[in-house]
Amino acid sequence: MTELTRAVESPERPLAVVLGGAKVSDKIGVIERFLEVADRILIGGAMCFSFFKAQGIGTGNSLVEEEGIGMAAEALGKAEGSECELMLPVDLVLGESFDAGTDRREVDDVEVPEGWMGLDIGPRTAAAYADAVAAAGTVLWNGPMGAFELEPFAAGTRTVAEAVAAAPGTTVVGGGDSVAALHEFGLAEKVDWVSTGGGASLELLEGKKLPGVEALRDA
Repeated sequence: MTELTRAVESPERPLAVVLGGAKVSDKIGVIERFLEVADRILIGGAMCFSFFKAQGIGTGNSLVEEEGIGMAAEALGKAEGSECELMLPVDLVLGESFDAGTDRREVDDVEVPEGWMGLDIGPRTAAAYADAVAAAGTVLWNGPMGAFELEPFAAGTRTVAEAVAAAPGTTVVGGGDSVAALHEFGLAEKVDWVSTGGGASLELLEGKKLPGVEALRDA
């Protein structure tokens, strides 16, 4: 067994899983698996708005995956009966449009007014996520926390990336956007395992068998 698969299949506890990106549907398999085995799942990126909408919280003009709302509701229900803490943002950074020059507003809650969209997690959320990462024995990260490609909305992803890079435990990062963020912040060399194979890494995290990994096991 490779060290990478050991980190995924036999992680050191506590285990923190950081998930971002736009679609709950892309990550629901990972969420469901790790609700059973992880200590904390930290949700960021636009996918958090499906979770908010499932709770009746206003999302304004934020990107919401409509088919992900029901999935998010089911995940919230499963989390209530789980020993895993499913963490959602508690504050946000908003913009009027997806543009670096747009008006920017930090709000100390997660209700997004009409005419605005959530483009990053807020500083309280970023600090809480960084603390959870620092306390973990194993950290798995897939997906940015916000629109990090726009500098005014990069702080949340940068804080999480710095926390992952500094974490004393085993750190595994998968997915092109997460890897791009690590490189942009100059942190890629400080993570134990980095993979640009987003889809493949998600399948591995879900517990699916990958032919290439199985070949390494048999070698």
